[in-house]
Amino acid sequence: MTTAQTQGLIGMLTVLGILVLLVLPSVIGILHDKRVDRQIRAAQRRYFTSTATHHS
Repeated sequence: MTTAQTQGLIGMLTVLGILVLLVLPSVIGILHDKRVDRQIRAAQRRYFTSTATHHS
C-alpha cells in the first residue's frame, strides 16, 4: 500500500467517523421516540380496557 493509498484510506475513515458522529444522535432520538410511542399506546390500551370493564 502506497502513502497516497494510506492517506486516502485515513481520509475516508475520518469522513465516515464524522458522519457516524453526526447521524448517531438522530438515530438514538428516533429509537427513543419509537419506544415512548409504544409505551404510550400500551398505557392507552390498558386505560381503555380498565375503564371499559369498570363502567359496564
